[in-house]
Amino acid sequence: MLVRLRHGYRQWLVSGGYLLLVFVGAQIDDPLGWRWCAVAIALLALVAWVMTLRRARVVADTPTSAIASAAQGYVELLGSGVALAGTPLMTPLRPMPCLWYRYRVERKQDDKWVTESSGESTDSFLIDDGSGQCVVDPEGAEILPRDKQTWTEGDYRYTQATLVAGEPIYVLGNFRTWGGDNLVLDTDEDVKFLLAEWKKDMPKLLERYDLDGDGSLDMREWQLARSQARRDVARNHRELRAAPDTHMIGLPEAGRLFLISSLPPEKLERYYLRWAFAHVTIFIGALAGFAWLRQF
Repeated sequence: MLVRLRHGYRQWLVSGGYLLLVFVGAQIDDPLGWRWCAVAIALLALVAWVMTLRRARVVADTPTSAIASAAQGYVELLGSGVALAGTPLMTPLRPMPCLWYRYRVERKQDDKWVTESSGESTDSFLIDDGSGQCVVDPEGAEILPRDKQTWTEGDYRYTQATLVAGEPIYVLGNFRTWGGDNLVLDTDEDVKFLLAEWKKDMPKLLERYDLDGDGSLDMREWQLARSQARRDVARNHRELRAAPDTHMIGLPEAGRLFLISSLPPEKLERYYLRWAFAHVTIFIGALAGFAWLRQF
């Protein structure tokens, strides 16, 4: 479960798990119940510590690659955020153009804040590191933005976090390039597909290749159509291979960390290390509590 939690909520959800277990222990109010809760807190803290420390090490140990020369696979990129061409993405609460947003609307009920709506964008955007541009697909990423705003209006509290164009963007994920020599093109399959498309408009096909006007294509006429289709496919393949490469970074396989942030890598490493220290401290405290409770 911890592997799948994302968007920066993981640490806070784990913290909520600690509080929930303490609450359960208080409700049971029995030494045996408290001991079981202490064991559960220790196990949760141990798993959270290992996972968080692993994140810190991945950020620290993965070298930054240049987009133009990055290897295919798991890489770290660092560049400036750039919006894709077209209608800009707008934040929903205080409208402003952005690359990505997350929002939450809460209403106060009995001195508690209850979430009424929340969400985040999944639109792609670009990063540019000077050597080239790369499309970032944020779907499935753990996103840690620098910019987060919270304000209240009456009984409502609004929270909005964004990534905006022009700010530094850090991405750790699976890098792929399409275009040029990386394109996998099958001439025979493309010829078959093109001929099948031509057959959908038989009157036009007959107009072009029915040389004797008998209303059908004989072997010689059909061979002319196939030769033309092969020439069209070859020309299309040349154009595709001559087109500029398209780079994209997105969700890695096998549960590897997919991280997007406007924080620099050194701050991200410190962020994870602070949480790792907090989890290991709770782990030690839970073990100490368990040992103390064994007296009762």
